Amino acid sequence: MNTKIDTAKSKQHVARSRFAYSMGAFGHDVFYALLSTYFIMYVTGHLFNSSNKAFNNHMVLWVTSIIAVLRIVELLVDPLIGNAIDRTNTRWGKFKPWVVGGGIISAIILAILFTPMGGLSLSNPYLYLLIFAILYIIMDIFYSFNDVAFWSMIPALSFDSHERDKIATFARVGSTVGGNIVGFVIMPMVLFFSANQNGGTGDDRGWFIFAAIAAAVAAITAVGVGLGTHEEKSLLRENKEQTKLKDVYKILVKNDQLFAIALSYLFYTTGITLVNSMELYYFTYILGDSKAFSILGGLNTVIGVISVLTFPLFTGKISRRKLFYGSVSVLFLGLLIFAFAGKSLILVLVGAELFFIPQPLVFLVVLMTITDSVEYGQLKLGHRDESLTLSVRPLLDKFAGAVSGWIIGPTTIIAGMTAGATAATVTAAGATKFKLVMFLAPAILILISVFIFAKKVKLDEKMHAKIVAELEKTWGDHLEDADSDNPQTVSVSTPQPGVTDITSPVAGTLVNLKDVNDENFASGNMGKGFAIKPSDGKVIAPFSGTVRATFSTRHAIGLESDNGIMLLIHVGIDTVKLRGTGFISYFDKDQHFNKGDELMEFWDPAIKKAGLDDTVMVTVTNSKDFDIKLLKDAGEKVTTIDIVMEVTKK
Repeated sequence: MNTKIDTAKSKQHVARSRFAYSMGAFGHDVFYALLSTYFIMYVTGHLFNSSNKAFNNHMVLWVTSIIAVLRIVELLVDPLIGNAIDRTNTRWGKFKPWVVGGGIISAIILAILFTPMGGLSLSNPYLYLLIFAILYIIMDIFYSFNDVAFWSMIPALSFDSHERDKIATFARVGSTVGGNIVGFVIMPMVLFFSANQNGGTGDDRGWFIFAAIAAAVAAITAVGVGLGTHEEKSLLRENKEQTKLKDVYKILVKNDQLFAIALSYLFYTTGITLVNSMELYYFTYILGDSKAFSILGGLNTVIGVISVLTFPLFTGKISRRKLFYGSVSVLFLGLLIFAFAGKSLILVLVGAELFFIPQPLVFLVVLMTITDSVEYGQLKLGHRDESLTLSVRPLLDKFAGAVSGWIIGPTTIIAGMTAGATAATVTAAGATKFKLVMFLAPAILILISVFIFAKKVKLDEKMHAKIVAELEKTWGDHLEDADSDNPQTVSVSTPQPGVTDITSPVAGTLVNLKDVNDENFASGNMGKGFAIKPSDGKVIAPFSGTVRATFSTRHAIGLESDNGIMLLIHVGIDTVKLRGTGFISYFDKDQHFNKGDELMEFWDPAIKKAGLDDTVMVTVTNSKDFDIKLLKDAGEKVTTIDIVMEVTKK
């Protein structure tokens, strides 16, 4: 009875955690959309609305320049933010204080920024600029604390990789809905709360009330993350590495594939961000129907969720490279239709939607390639730089946001789309100048991105599979070779005298290692050991020790016993191709385990459905240091408590 109650409570806790985190992602991206896309619309169209147009334009240039400079400066602060979070230790956890505190403070300040600060923007503009700069950098820093802590806390919510994947999926859906729903509701709400419609652009009051509501959503959902989630405590999560900006640059220079995909993505995301940030301007000042922007926002919300959820279906049937080229082709078609749509709402929506549909797919292709570059760098450089590698993409997105904001300010001035302007006041020449920046400049940037991707990015699924296979062969060597540039050199135990009994990590039927259909294992290149045709998908620790090697594909695990035996457990042949599908890991790198603990689990039908061999291979990779004796013969059935191998220090 108690077991059933505990199970029910556990399920409730998991459901509450998923819901709270997904709502946190929703509020997080509501805030980000408001800040990165729509705040600049308020600045250029409403903040400076005096009778002196030259003064208005001058102040718009000042504010947009301040924003761009501060956002670029803030990039230098980001690594320090990560380090501060890593050093946090409170009774509420490592991440939640920053998620909640950063979320509330940044939300309050953003709402304040959507005001002329009691008329200071006109009565004392330079004092306004000073206060604006101070508030903006404080807001941006606290938002970064919230951002880094929020997306870093997934591993802290569960040690079960399957549950982590579910949490991440729920979060991606919440994030996609939050980021796009702002576009769906912004203009109807701004106009509803505005005392003056101003030709469909609204007024200060309408923009402030909408901003306050969006900020409140961000703050409340951040508090929800604090109340609804629980951080798992473990020594495993104690980070001893201090990330520095120079380390990010060092990894970029040395890891040529990371550099190639990062450079390609830099041009791509700058172009995409520029178009996305200018869409509301198009609806307001070219189309003359700002309310119609809600239709696009609604379509983007629905299609964005579908794109995220269908990504695994695409990658299962076509390569990431083909998916990238296909997605960019659709994106270009949409951009072309959008550019020549004129005042046709139907063509504008078709073009804008074709431009948007591939964006989540391209993003995930880039993310997966950057993730794969972790193993590429590990093989090339001799050490694993996961956190540094994965920190590159957010830095590029922030840089793109800063650059696009800097461009939009002067563009709106040249096109005549600043305070007091309506679709009726924008000239044909002004509209043409605006379109050149909105469509031609991004097209050139995206073409450069595709060129770099085609010429320099060589890391695909097949190459990654070969890299992982090579790492499997040499993972013990990487532990033993200290690298002066690597702050995470691992201390490896010296093999100790005595006899160690190795139990079978998997239940099933024993197979001679030399008979398996993998030359590396059959030849003995991977060390001496045995193989098992599994009857069960649970992988149990055959001794007490430490996890020394893990792979993003979760198909294998490298162990070191407390007395120095290096053991590789490899599930299936060529199962790296599954990219983690059907595999669950319960322990991470450098985590200690006890004999009998469940290390990982695999779903045998997934391996067989893919047409792959499910044989589990177990080898002592430092066999040269030991005398190894097999105690059972091929064909015998074994369980995870049966001793299969005896290992003695030479």
